[in-house]
Amino acid sequence: MNLSKSIVTCYFVLLGTNLMAQSNPYKQFVEGLPFAMPEVKAPSFPNRTYNIKDYGANGDGSSLCTEAFAKAIDDLSSKGGGKLIVPQGVWFTGPIVLKSNVNLHLEKGAVILFSGDETLYPIIKTSFEGLDTRRCQSPLSAKGATNIAVTGHGAIDGNGAYWRPLKRSKVTASQWKSFTSNGGVFKREDLWYPSQGYLKGDSIAQMNVPQGLQTDEEWESIRRFLRPVLVSLVNCKNVLLQDVIFQNSPAWNIHPLMCENIIIDHILARNPSYAQNGDGLDLESCKNALIVNSTFDAGDDGICIKSGKDADGRKRGKPCENVVVDGCTVFQGHGGFVVGSEMSGGVKNIMVQNCQFLGTDVGLRFKSCRGRGGVVSNIFIRNISMFDIQADAITFNLYYGGKSVVEDMESGVKSNNIDLKPVDETTPEFRDIYIENIVCRNANRALYFNGLPEKKITNINLKNIHISARQKSEFHNCLNIQKENVVTD
Repeated sequence: MNLSKSIVTCYFVLLGTNLMAQSNPYKQFVEGLPFAMPEVKAPSFPNRTYNIKDYGANGDGSSLCTEAFAKAIDDLSSKGGGKLIVPQGVWFTGPIVLKSNVNLHLEKGAVILFSGDETLYPIIKTSFEGLDTRRCQSPLSAKGATNIAVTGHGAIDGNGAYWRPLKRSKVTASQWKSFTSNGGVFKREDLWYPSQGYLKGDSIAQMNVPQGLQTDEEWESIRRFLRPVLVSLVNCKNVLLQDVIFQNSPAWNIHPLMCENIIIDHILARNPSYAQNGDGLDLESCKNALIVNSTFDAGDDGICIKSGKDADGRKRGKPCENVVVDGCTVFQGHGGFVVGSEMSGGVKNIMVQNCQFLGTDVGLRFKSCRGRGGVVSNIFIRNISMFDIQADAITFNLYYGGKSVVEDMESGVKSNNIDLKPVDETTPEFRDIYIENIVCRNANRALYFNGLPEKKITNINLKNIHISARQKSEFHNCLNIQKENVVTD
């Protein structure tokens, strides 16, 4: 073989090797991590395309398309899968259930608008706030599915205003008048509920989970209170959410539960600032997850890691592990990146990097309380920029009681830092957390660490951190807090 042929042969060998390396664009996110995490790949689908219009659906914004979506997804999945096209238009529908090997693809200008008619959403057994309970079926859901996706450049709207309660302090006078003029009931003059059934449900609930209900009829009587998460993915494997807008959820926006190999890429998850329990993303008891290049603008926590609550979470025993959050932005909400408070199954092997939090109550928020149990460890956070943080840039609070940090500060609540309890399976533990290269301008307080005396917050490593804040940092019940080049002025 002559020299020129050798050069050409080497070129194509190297080109082929390079193309193979680039065949999975998500491989880069698991390279060089301080913990072992397998490569995560996007699901692939057969080259088969259906169009929702071919099933009689009408994108006029008022014709109900529930049956068309169900029939199209059933047909596509039964034939081995493929892409279901949703073209430009407003596709008004009841709940949609994804099945294996189906990619729900929204073209530019496509809006899937879910109906606010609560009777379209059956009450099902599920998990919410980390507990086994019942809720209305989610507008978009999948259970036990493999290879599923929601892609494209359209929007999915949960019509959350039909479901949510409203606090007067969260909205303008004109918004308050508009919402409350649609009926509903008042618990007090500054708190409005959309129905009498909602008020009844709230009166028997602990952290949004009703207590003491025995019969189907009793559950039906509080149906409006059982507002669902917008996207519920349970026990699914190989999941892709890409480029789509998810907005206006009845409760949490996106809730993957016990899923494996999940990629959330370049999405926008948004809710009004007044959306009660309007979390952007709650990743619960999942394994091998990438949340990259996405934006969250929520009425509650932005990106939240969970693993079940109390005895239910410990019995499940599934930690949230092997998670990378990279290149994300969080606006408003109670926290930018959050762990807890439901973390009873444990949280480990998490990397958060190259993110920005703009106007959140807290930047990095770790929360739990006695009764949870579970261990949060091996968390790595680096290269985070924050601006206009309403409360703490970084907080650890093991006395979480259900309120936002801003609400706690405004009410003057002081945690009990001296009472000592026995250590057992219900004692939560936070340790081995590494935070570096953090810049925050204009926080109320820089650092707030509030641990338990019987199980102190341990081995938190802070390096290259510069936070401008109005109040001094506070540290309670902490052990081995390492600081290197930490400036809080």
